[in-house]
Amino acid sequence: MNAAIFSFETNFEQHRKRSRLTFLVVTCMLVILFLLTAEASNFFKVTQVTQADGTRAERWVIGAGLPRLGEYLAKTIPDLHWATLGSDIAEWFARWRIWARLLVETILIAFMATVLGVIGGFLLSFPAARNLTPARWVLWISRRYLEIARTVPELVFALIFVFCFGVGPMAGVLAIGLHTVGALGKLYSEVNENIDMRPLDGVKAAGGSWFDQMRYGAVPQILPNIISYTLLRFEINVRASSIIGYVGAGGLGQEFRTAMSYQIYTDLSALFVIILVTVMVIDYGSEKLRHKVIGMETRP
Repeated sequence: MNAAIFSFETNFEQHRKRSRLTFLVVTCMLVILFLLTAEASNFFKVTQVTQADGTRAERWVIGAGLPRLGEYLAKTIPDLHWATLGSDIAEWFARWRIWARLLVETILIAFMATVLGVIGGFLLSFPAARNLTPARWVLWISRRYLEIARTVPELVFALIFVFCFGVGPMAGVLAIGLHTVGALGKLYSEVNENIDMRPLDGVKAAGGSWFDQMRYGAVPQILPNIISYTLLRFEINVRASSIIGYVGAGGLGQEFRTAMSYQIYTDLSALFVIILVTVMVIDYGSEKLRHKVIGMETRP
């Protein structure tokens, strides 16, 4: 009995030593990687700044840049007074008719791109899952395509499609839709790899084809996660579609470009408020819809 207790304590102490050593090694590696990354990104850079008396002094780049950030943000805040609050807000959102039209365009771009992305990502998620793919070469091709689609940023795709199809919402839909295929295809395939394979074996034993196994064995299991990821991606696409207009792909992004080009800083804050409210409404609606679809009661 004493020998067993002694053996247990010895093994436990050895395990604790290995755990501490592993933790120490991993921590040191993370610290080294952090320092290398900070150095590569000029985090420790020292720059010269002009002081109030006209002299030059050396300052840490973060300390020198933060006041300029505050100065820039201060320019975006409109001059509001309580006595004339209504007229001040009306002047702040003086271009609301144009912005409302472009906001609708932005949401429609995001919706259409999400639909295309869901279709493509859903279809490719099954051959891209290791446990569901019909052949190894199909798995390789599917995964490489999804990697390429999600690696290239939406702005790069937008520039390509603007060159091909001209300025307008079509380029934005194709750019965001193609990127969404890669992002959702990856998420959907990971969900597929965690399903219970027994329903699929039952369909196969009953004589079902590969497509029957996917339809009746896999889809019912992954549907709640598919809905959650889709609604989240729609919210992300709304933000993305409000930016790609900067390169001529439609939406509110062109107003950002105009405001920054002409240094109309208060328009930037107005556009930010519009996008923030839009995302909040979409997030609230998505949560309600997801809970309704999966049968979950909304908790207070």
